[in-house]
Amino acid sequence: MSGEESPALIAGDSSLFLARFQSDNPRSWQGSPKTIVSPSVLSSSFDAVEGEQIFSSRCFGLSWVWGSVFGVLMMISALSGNDVRLSQSHGSRSMKDGRWWRRLRRRTLKVVLWAAVVGLFFLLNLLMFRRLQHGPTSRREVLSDALNTTLQALPMPQFGGKRISYEKVRMPRQVMYSRLLTLATHSLADAKSEPRDLWKETLMPSIPWKPCADQRSWEPSEGTNGYILVSANGGISQQRVAICNAVAIARLLNSTLVLPQFLYSSVWQDSSQFSDIYNAEHFINHLKDDIKIVKELPVELQSLDLEAIGSLMTDAEIKKEEKPSFYVKKILPVLLKNKVVHLTGFGNRLAFDPIPFNLQRLRCRCNFHALQFVKRIQETGGLLIQRMRRHRSQQSQLEHSLVGSLPAKLDNNERAALPSVAYRYLSIHLRFEIDMAAYSLCYFGGGDEEMKELEAYRQVHFPALTAQRKSIKMPSPEVLRSEGQCPLTPEEAVLMLAALGYKQKTRIYVAGADIYGGKLRMAALKSLYPNLETKESLLSSAEIEPFRHFSSQLAALDFIACAAADAFAMTDSGSQLSSLVAGYRVYYGGTIHPTIRPNKRRLASAFARNSTIKWKYFEASVRKAVKQSKMVEERPKGRSIYRHPRCLECMCPVPA
Repeated sequence: MSGEESPALIAGDSSLFLARFQSDNPRSWQGSPKTIVSPSVLSSSFDAVEGEQIFSSRCFGLSWVWGSVFGVLMMISALSGNDVRLSQSHGSRSMKDGRWWRRLRRRTLKVVLWAAVVGLFFLLNLLMFRRLQHGPTSRREVLSDALNTTLQALPMPQFGGKRISYEKVRMPRQVMYSRLLTLATHSLADAKSEPRDLWKETLMPSIPWKPCADQRSWEPSEGTNGYILVSANGGISQQRVAICNAVAIARLLNSTLVLPQFLYSSVWQDSSQFSDIYNAEHFINHLKDDIKIVKELPVELQSLDLEAIGSLMTDAEIKKEEKPSFYVKKILPVLLKNKVVHLTGFGNRLAFDPIPFNLQRLRCRCNFHALQFVKRIQETGGLLIQRMRRHRSQQSQLEHSLVGSLPAKLDNNERAALPSVAYRYLSIHLRFEIDMAAYSLCYFGGGDEEMKELEAYRQVHFPALTAQRKSIKMPSPEVLRSEGQCPLTPEEAVLMLAALGYKQKTRIYVAGADIYGGKLRMAALKSLYPNLETKESLLSSAEIEPFRHFSSQLAALDFIACAAADAFAMTDSGSQLSSLVAGYRVYYGGTIHPTIRPNKRRLASAFARNSTIKWKYFEASVRKAVKQSKMVEERPKGRSIYRHPRCLECMCPVPA
């Protein structure tokens, strides 16, 4: 750490070092919240250093320890020097007096001290190694384990009633990061030029890639082993993944797939079925060379009690990590015996490596080619794109894949008002609903009123989590935030965009519904970026009315508007909708449609210094936190092909 060390450290106060080293609260990270230094302490420790770059608490701790070690070494060096001088001046007299044991004692003391220092170095290296092991990923896993130790055996949280509309949720009493918001306002008013790579991927791939998942190298499946029924749960994102995984299972088992059904959820409260969202005819025809698909079971099988004959399979019987061999050994015999198997729930099954190459390509083909939205969703999605761009520009391959070649229905007044040049726009998916805020166990600046409100919500909607907290000590809100476990608030999202360099006039499409804190909390975004739009603001009442009571269809409109944007920012990397949008942009967008995936843990360290940090250093910290995650690389082993399609199973490298 730059700056002056305390006199005690320079002098080598070994007692102070040992007291600190033996403390119950070492600076190395531990799982218990007791060992975490509070953000206020971290902030105050840097107040004396004006204009310094942001450092984390571990940098301060390690500098303190190394300063102590340096002090100990200086002390030993001094003792050694004195010993040499004493030895030279009094050696002969000591020998004459027969007091040789004094020299032996001094030498023994030196040996002991040096052994202690060497041992201390080994101990520090061990602590630093363990510190490296507890990096962002492993820490997140530790916290995740603490939050989900017993919840993993329970069903997904369900809501007992309607989702709370954001207008009904109280506004937090104070806005978070008011000082940074003021600095952002001044920065945007300066009208500085945008960074050159703002609308591009950070690093261009050395080899260009192109979509090629529609290429086949096998014969069509006859589907003679029986029928596969799938009832998918969740929202549109979970259902989309389940559909494509079911297609792969149908091919694996040489079976006929019945058009998937969607389970009604009290969370989403949407009765939409496959044909209400996706073009069923296109789905069947596009995959006809892969598997056989029918719209319903044959009449002779419709009356069977599938549970009674053992053909009903739930998620409890099929683990997420099961390999293709499991389905061949366990599901195929039942299919051959009863001629039908019903997979209900089917949440993210057959989604983990290893999966054969051709099955992976089939999953890609389903997601990126076979699943097309129905005409009315495409038309309305096309309106959103045109109104964000304010121009009827020529469609890109990405836009064509989303809305087809259908012309958007613009009236004469809109056509006359269209500018000659299309606007670029940024889309952002805000995941800040009350259910997510409550489940995160984080604090969002609303005082006692907010904490009571979220706790009451948890007791009603997340009883398992409430019971878990009574028996296990959970990480504190401060720890969760410092480790990047809290969803980004609208204030944090807008500060991130301002720090990245997006101008005040940037057009921004906001996806999401029922933001916790409502329109008042969204005022932070609107004040910095007045050209902020949602599907509700872009569409007339008549245009949005057919979708109003169908959350999955509204999410499909958000999917289109986000995927087609010139830049897309996600606030929660764990969101499946954001992941699917990001993957779609990689597959069809080449390198000109970047996705911003913030490292929330790194952002938290910058936000923690809200009261002291200068704007230029906040900018540098945010850009560093986003730059690396903005790079699009080839699919890492074991990661989802829906999010990372840049791999040989989905895409093909273009030869130079």
